[in-house]
Amino acid sequence: MTRTERDSHGGSGAGPAPAEGLDARLVVDRDGFRLDVALTAAPGDVVALLGPNGAGKTTALRALAGLVTPSGGHLRLDGTSLHGTPTESRPVGVVFQDYLLFPHLTALDNVAFGPRCQGASKADARVQAAAWLDRMGLAEQSGSRPRRLSGGQAQRVALARALATHPRLLLLDEPLAALDARTRLEVRTQLRRHLADFEAVAVLVTHDPLDAMVLADRLVVVEHGRVVQEGTPSDIARHPRTDYIAQLVGLNLYRGRADGHTVRLEAGPLITTTEELSGPVFVAFPPAAVTLFGERPTGSSARNVWRCEVAGLETHGDRIRADLTGELPLAADLTTVGAAELGLHPGASVWAAVKATQTHAYPA
Repeated sequence: MTRTERDSHGGSGAGPAPAEGLDARLVVDRDGFRLDVALTAAPGDVVALLGPNGAGKTTALRALAGLVTPSGGHLRLDGTSLHGTPTESRPVGVVFQDYLLFPHLTALDNVAFGPRCQGASKADARVQAAAWLDRMGLAEQSGSRPRRLSGGQAQRVALARALATHPRLLLLDEPLAALDARTRLEVRTQLRRHLADFEAVAVLVTHDPLDAMVLADRLVVVEHGRVVQEGTPSDIARHPRTDYIAQLVGLNLYRGRADGHTVRLEAGPLITTTEELSGPVFVAFPPAAVTLFGERPTGSSARNVWRCEVAGLETHGDRIRADLTGELPLAADLTTVGAAELGLHPGASVWAAVKATQTHAYPA
């Protein structure tokens, strides 16, 4: 089934409601916090709700599952309203962060639980469960109880249990958060394959940008209970619209006003860009585009040069990430050798340079 793709944009609205799939506006008021998020998705879509802790992602997922009573809005699935429908009667499958497998049941009986609740006989439910475990590559673990399963195996059993009820909406709450780094890589690949075969709507809640970028067709970024941006992973990565998103995708981001190839930032400095624009814009560039000098560069071809001070240093992959303050606060990446040659340390003065060709400006 063809998956939908949407252009990146800000705001809290969603696209036209699909005839089938998910059409929701989730409004929840709790303890002084207000969630107001609109979500639409067609069958076959995998949508990731991405945002910082406390943004409202889990509240949105619990509202979709019927575990939180909305204050307003609507929730329709395949054209049918779920307002007032008990949680257990909704065509919704949930994979919780801690999986919540029944500890006294085998993997087979954990998966068979759903079909049994839907009226299947014990024998039929077990046949269905065995087929799902085989599909997950867990046939040999059918007789194992949860305590005997690895983290990756438990995650797949939880996914099989959710899918065995043939849900029209699959909800995944931080499904990889409990895994170690090596297992996470393997399970992420397997989960992507299973989600690609899922013909209904899947909503993934995560704060991990890599999980979101790899698993989802569309990202919905939530901050302070509101949608601040949504679009395909590539759109979001190229056109971040908040500092949180820019940090997630590893970009320096600024807002200003363009006049031709020059952008005056709200913070004061100018940035020269290759794009010729007019009016409010964002300007972004990666930390790797920043070159640092001990003295003001004279022979550099960079059009953008600012005097800065090192506020902090940390290892970032195989490079050193320098956090700079001064004329323009920014992050710069350089090699360990480069950092040593410059004698970088907190408080050190440096000059930062960025070529116009390495900046990217777009309308705000």
